[in-house]
Amino acid sequence: MQPAEAKGQRLIALFILGSLLFNYPVLSLFNVPAVVFGVPVLYAFIFAAWGLLVALMAFVVEARR
Repeated sequence: MQPAEAKGQRLIALFILGSLLFNYPVLSLFNVPAVVFGVPVLYAFIFAAWGLLVALMAFVVEARR
């Protein structure tokens, strides 16, 4: 398997992970009337999931092998 091909497959897997994280069943789990550090739980989850996806994409794109 070529390195570029593996990188593409990993990015597709991250896209699927992002689609699952930002889809209805998962988002409904965090839609509760509570706050985390003064921020609603749903907004905190969305921001954390977005940051995680950005970090994982950077890791995949910048990997040497």
